[in-house]
Amino acid sequence: MAGAQTSTAGMRAPVAAPFMVVRGISKRFGGIQALENIDIEVAKDELLVVLGPTGAGKTTLLRTLAGLDQPDEGSIGMGGSDITRLTPAARDVALVFQNFSLYPRWTVRKNLEFPLRAPGRGVSEAEISRRIEWAAHLLNITRYLERPASRLSGGEMQRVAIGRAIVRRPRLFLMDEPLTNLDVKLREALRVELVQLRRQLRTPMIFVTHDQAEALSMADRIVVLSQGRILQAGTPREIYERPASPVVARQLGQPTINLLPVRREGRRWLGADGTPLLDAQDGGPGERLLGVRPEHITLDGGDGAPVGRVRVVEYIGPTTTLVVDWAGAELHIVVPRRAMLRPGDGVRPRIDAARVVLFPAEGRQVVHPPTKEMP
Repeated sequence: MAGAQTSTAGMRAPVAAPFMVVRGISKRFGGIQALENIDIEVAKDELLVVLGPTGAGKTTLLRTLAGLDQPDEGSIGMGGSDITRLTPAARDVALVFQNFSLYPRWTVRKNLEFPLRAPGRGVSEAEISRRIEWAAHLLNITRYLERPASRLSGGEMQRVAIGRAIVRRPRLFLMDEPLTNLDVKLREALRVELVQLRRQLRTPMIFVTHDQAEALSMADRIVVLSQGRILQAGTPREIYERPASPVVARQLGQPTINLLPVRREGRRWLGADGTPLLDAQDGGPGERLLGVRPEHITLDGGDGAPVGRVRVVEYIGPTTTLVVDWAGAELHIVVPRRAMLRPGDGVRPRIDAARVVLFPAEGRQVVHPPTKEMP
């Protein structure tokens, strides 16, 4: 839980009450279970990323938190109050979608002013002007204030959409894949800007995405969502290095994690073809699924190690990705760019035993082998 600290005496300090508490949220649309028993906590100063593929329930979750959809079961608390049945306006949250939702003929200024001029807000003209100038400066769009939205680029439009959210000074930001429609370079730039902006505003944010790079680079914590259920929640490092299941493991990492069926023989784990892979602890199931990231395999197995055959070589910037036939499986290995290898070359892979994850053979529950503390 974000905010927990350990004192020098080894006692845990009290954990600050979370800003948002979601308990047992479920939502059905006809015969489709969109959300099932969702539990989430969000700290007051936290960027929580909800990661999952298309159809995982990410947008339904955000719409439910915003009050646009009502849950069938469960409760939503924010700032110590139950908001489950409050209207969207009463919740004071800002929702930013992946489509820009601007009025194309209006100027940037008028688009930014729109939420402040909503009935009942009672914001003075002077305060409206001050907030517009403040948001435009933060988002570097001051020079576009008098330009029609139709004459903006995609990145400029998304900045305006974000600006329209922040001028309201909401208690919570909800971001529904806001960078998806932008090109790769612009997405990289804007995700850095969003993290910095959230830190400046000190407003909690829930950001949903299917993009693992966004999740890893932006999140204080990640919630992995699949088919309406939470599979795991934790820091980016925890989920990357200690995934709870093969499904979670595949969500993060490029190239994806290697998953090798293994069986125990004595005190060794053997691959599908009988290749010895690493030492095994006594006890436990005789068959497992061994997960190891491509960067946790080296090519220094030694003269007596089993030989694998390089099938594909991909040069990717500072590293090279190899596809190697070894131990009865297709293995992805990431090595330094300087490694000069070609298809057909023989290599001797070595798995870093401290970095593996052992899943039950059916893949339902994770079993972490004893390891040394990770650096």
